[in-house]
Parts: sequence; structure tokens; C-alpha cells
Amino acid sequence: MVFRVSLLTAALILLTPFTPAWTQAGLLGRVTRLAPTELAVGKPLAEGAYEIEAGKYYRLPIRVDGSQELQLVGPEFFRNVWINEVVINKIEVRPLGLDSIEFDAEGEATITFVPIRPGRFELRVPGTTGESQRVIFNVKG
Repeated sequence: MVFRVSLLTAALILLTPFTPAWTQAGLLGRVTRLAPTELAVGKPLAEGAYEIEAGKYYRLPIRVDGSQELQLVGPEFFRNVWINEVVINKIEVRPLGLDSIEFDAEGEATITFVPIRPGRFELRVPGTTGESQRVIFNVKG
């Protein structure tokens, strides 16, 4: 009897098609594209705060003009989102977590993520105090 149950369980596992976690979560084809964040010396990072929802899938392009080596930090933001991937020059990176992202030259990176907790989070240029040098994410539950 135990052997039959084990054999049946093994057969069901082997016959069940593999489905990635992001597909099971309903993320396939349902990405919301956010307006790009622009990193350039003396220019605001974004036009305003991003109003987003926990549990939804987002794509955030970050563009850099190359005028200076620039960094975005946001440990609170990155610890409250699930990062699906970071794409840089058509290379996909699937990190367990991030603290910051730094650009040494002109280019673009795209972060796809799902907010997992409501709150107010930010990405900012380190060492700056101006409101235009931070990107606010208001995450609703």
C-alpha cells in the first residue's frame, strides 16, 4: 500500500508540467511600465512620486546620460520589493537583493519588481539633500 502511494505521488510529480514561480504568481504578461528615472547631473530624477500597489508587477527603466558617475541607493525600497530581474545591456541578472545600483557611463538598466509591503520608499543619489535627487514610491496595500 505504501509503495503504491509513493509510486502514484512520484508519477504525479513527474507528469505535472514545471511552472516558474513568477508565472504561478500571475506575473506573466501583466507588467506595468513606469516612467523612466533619469540620472543626470543637476536634473530631477523623476517628474513626481510613483503611486504603485503591493502585489503588482512593475518595470522601471533607469537612464543615465553619462555626465558623471552616479549611484542610486535605496536599501528600504529594495528590502520591501521582490526583484525579478535587473537588465543591463541585454544581460539579465536575477539577484537575491540589492542595496544600490551605480552607473559609470551612459546607459540604461531596467528593474522589474513586485512591491511586497505598503509604505513610502525612496531611491536617491547618495550625498544629496534635494528633493529632486530622490524618487519616491508610495506603495498602497
